[in-house]
Formats: sequence, structure tokens, C-alpha cells
Amino acid sequence: MPNGKPAIFLDRDGTLIVETGYLYEPDKVELIPDAGEAVRRLTDVGFDLFIVTNQAGIGRGYYTEEQMHAVNERVAGEFAKFGVAFRKIYFAPEAPDQPSRNRKPSPQMLHDARDEFGIDLDASYMVGDKVSDVECGWNAGVKLSVLVRTGYGSEHESKLSQAAGPLTVIDSIGDIASLAIGQAE
Repeated sequence: MPNGKPAIFLDRDGTLIVETGYLYEPDKVELIPDAGEAVRRLTDVGFDLFIVTNQAGIGRGYYTEEQMHAVNERVAGEFAKFGVAFRKIYFAPEAPDQPSRNRKPSPQMLHDARDEFGIDLDASYMVGDKVSDVECGWNAGVKLSVLVRTGYGSEHESKLSQAAGPLTVIDSIGDIASLAIGQAE
């Protein structure tokens, strides 16, 4: 589907919001500095935005799916203050040792967005703070996987020295707009 829309697929914890470890309390949501403005710039140039998040805390029994949805609503509300709307939030509730269709590095959530919203994965980006996020992008065939050094990114960066696909490392989500917009021009 080469005529589809380009998208930016964004991990949630450690990428868009400050990593707190198994976040289930909406009032603890804190945006990464400059995240709102940067993501708004992506919307302004025509990217569709999606959150794709592994939520192993549900599978581990640390919090409920309803609690995760409440956190997601708070995240969406915080970004709405910047004029940002996510097309959809995809999530994988399973723990790492449980069978999962969606859990990153599986590309399934990106494939679902492609099929549901007509997304051109060849023109899209996957942004996250873990190796599994980067590999998810590669597995889906995105234009570029981007590792942010926030969250767990700094410690995961060394694990990507033998990159198996297109990869860029940036300091934070605040840098994504310049990167994606620069490549689109």
C-alpha cells in the first residue's frame, strides 16, 4: 500500500512520558521535556501518530487493564493540550513469558495500524527506548527505527552496536520532529 499515510509509532513509557516502572496512577504521568511541542510538529507536517506499548504489568498482575486505560487517557489529555491527537493506542498486556500476538518486538501492532488506517510502513518511523521497540520497527519494515536515550534508552544503546536495520539514536523525543521532518523534505 505505497499510497498510504506515513505514521510515527511511539512507545509510551520512557519515550513520551517519564519512565516510572509499571505506571498505573494517572496523576503520576509526566511528559518528557519538549515532547508535546515535538509531537505537535509531526502532526503539523502530516504524520499520523500512534502509541504502541507493551504493558507487562497487566500480565504480571501489578495493575488492571482499566488502570492502564486511565493512564492512557491522561497521556492523551496531556498531549491534547498541545493540539496532539493519537489515532489509536495499541497495547500488549502480556508478561514476557506469556504467549502474545502484539508484544514488541512483534510487528503486529504496526501491521494492525497499517490495515486499519491505511498506513505506509515504508514511510513511517518507530520510536522507543528499548531494543524491542527498535526491532519492532525493523520487523514491520519501517523507514527508520529511532532509539531515544531517555527511559531505558541509554542502557539499551550499547545492545544495538550490530544494528540489523535502519537505526538512528537521538537524545530525546524532542529531537524526533527535526529528524522526521528533515528526512521528509
